[in-house]
Amino acid sequence: MEMERRDFLKLTAGALTYALATESTWAQTTKVEVQWLGQASTRLTTLTGKVIVIDPFLTNNPKTPPQYKNLDSLGKVDVILVTHGHGDHTGDVKELAARTGAPVLGPAGLIATMIDLGWVAPEKGVRFGKGGRVNPLGPQVTITQVRAEHSSEVTVVDPVTKKSTTYPGGEPCGFIVEFENGFKLYHMGDTGLFGDMKLIGEYYKPDLVMIPIGGHFVMDPRDAAYATKEMLRPKYAIPIHYGTFPVLRGTPQEYQGALGQTTVQVFPISPSDKLTF
Repeated sequence: MEMERRDFLKLTAGALTYALATESTWAQTTKVEVQWLGQASTRLTTLTGKVIVIDPFLTNNPKTPPQYKNLDSLGKVDVILVTHGHGDHTGDVKELAARTGAPVLGPAGLIATMIDLGWVAPEKGVRFGKGGRVNPLGPQVTITQVRAEHSSEVTVVDPVTKKSTTYPGGEPCGFIVEFENGFKLYHMGDTGLFGDMKLIGEYYKPDLVMIPIGGHFVMDPRDAAYATKEMLRPKYAIPIHYGTFPVLRGTPQEYQGALGQTTVQVFPISPSDKLTF
C-alpha cells in the first residue's frame, strides 16, 4: 500500500505543481479555510480555491446566522459531502445541489435513497463506502470515508398531508479530507465513542478534528475529550453539534475542562466563524 501511495505521488507531483502554478495568486495568499456554520454544516476552501460543503443544514438551522440562511451566500460549491441521512445534516442538500450543480458524495445507501427521492440527479450522486478514497476535485485533494457510530434514516414529510415517511439512509460515516498541502481534516459527522477512533488517529493522523460534543445522539464532552486526547491526538479541534436543540447540552467549556492539560489547541468558535490552517 505504501509503495502504491509513493508511486501515485510521483505520478501526480507534476500535475500538482502545475495546478498550484496556474492558481498561484490563491496559493500564495491563502491557506486551507474552514468555516463552521452551525450543527455539522461546514464550508471548506482548498488551497486552489475549490469549495467543499459538508452536511448542509442552514435554512432551518436555529444556530446558523441569518445571512447564511440564503444558500447563495455560500457562493460557488464544487462538492457536497453528506455523512448520514438525518434532517439536521441533509436539510439543504436537494436545493444546494440544484443551485450549484455540485456532485453529492456519501455512503452508498444514502446516495441511492437521495437519487430515488429525486433530491440528487443520478449522474451527480457519487456512492462510496468506508475506507473508500475519492478525488472529485482532482488528485490534489483526497476524501476518505471512515466509520461513525450512529444511525441513518431519511424522513420526508408530505407538505399536504403532513404524514412522514422514513426511508433507509445507508450507514453513517465521517470524512478525512486531505488538502493540497497534506493538511488533514477529520469531520466526524455524528458519532458516539468507538474503539476504532484509535486506528483512525494512528493511521490517518488528522491534523484537525471537527468533533461532536452535544451528547444524547452523539458524544458528550467527556467522551469527546477522551476521543481527542487518548485516541485521535490531533493538533487542533473544533467542537460541533451542540446547543442547536435542547437535548444537545454539551458545551465547549465542558469539553475543554474534560480535556485538561493537553497539547491539542481547541477553537470554540461560533457559527459563521472562519479559521485558516
